[in-house]
Amino acid sequence: MNEHSNIRKVDVSATFACIGALSFWALGPIFIKYLTGYVDSWTQNLLRYSVACLVWLPFLFFSIKTGRLDTKVWRRAVPPAVANVIMQSLFAYAFYYIGPAFMVLLTKSSIIWIVSFSLIFFPEERTLVKSKRFWSGLALSAMGVIGVMYYKEDFAAAGTLTGIVIALAMAFMWAVYIVSARIAFKDIDSRHCFSVISIYTVGGLFVLALLFGELGDCVKMGVWQWACVVISGATAIALSHTLYYAAMKRIGATIPALVMLAQPFIVLTISYVVFGESMNVFQLLFGVVLLAGSGLAIWAQGHLKRGS
Repeated sequence: MNEHSNIRKVDVSATFACIGALSFWALGPIFIKYLTGYVDSWTQNLLRYSVACLVWLPFLFFSIKTGRLDTKVWRRAVPPAVANVIMQSLFAYAFYYIGPAFMVLLTKSSIIWIVSFSLIFFPEERTLVKSKRFWSGLALSAMGVIGVMYYKEDFAAAGTLTGIVIALAMAFMWAVYIVSARIAFKDIDSRHCFSVISIYTVGGLFVLALLFGELGDCVKMGVWQWACVVISGATAIALSHTLYYAAMKRIGATIPALVMLAQPFIVLTISYVVFGESMNVFQLLFGVVLLAGSGLAIWAQGHLKRGS
């Protein structure tokens, strides 16, 4: 009896949430790169996030009307939303300089910052500093990032360097966003969280688009380009974030984070077909080192929580 009780059942809902988030986040970079030929990054960000906001707006209104919305969410959503505006701006901007797969791979360096912030803000995770597995993972991640960048053929080109700096800055802001959301929304429905964040984010992106973008260019887009905006906004933003939040709440942060490590390879496969993007053998090798290191660090973090 005890033997069977120790066997953990597979959480079907969390499994589908992880797969859904992975699939949508793999398609997002492809849509963003495609739209770089039609609108600037500021306008593209505003359009895509506006779609995401509209997707969840009816749910938010219903929650307010029925009294299900925790009013604390309006105040708590401010720090993650600010981080999200900066992160999303950097994320889209990088695709105007580098390819989707290379960009996504670099952003996986965010694990270094996520773990670092976790050590600062979550006392229960500070025993990680004693974990050899943890430090090995961070070392491999850092080595992988350096290798992926160094062995890119046009590494020294101004455009590539700009894209790399933007991607690494985005990885830092993704960590700020994730950790701030974890702190703010630990006891609030994930759908409510993202609904409110999307409203604040659209407001911030609207101001940035007015200041730096060319909003008039969007009227020149064809039906297919608008379809890409709608599809990517609804899936890669509205649904993916919520599915990821839901998976984390059901099974913790470790497994969803490990699943997302497959994203660069999926993006590379699609990008190779659509844009002809490829990486040389050394980049792929160091890419595997980067992801292996990230996985090792995440595993160490998960092992710590199971042992606590």
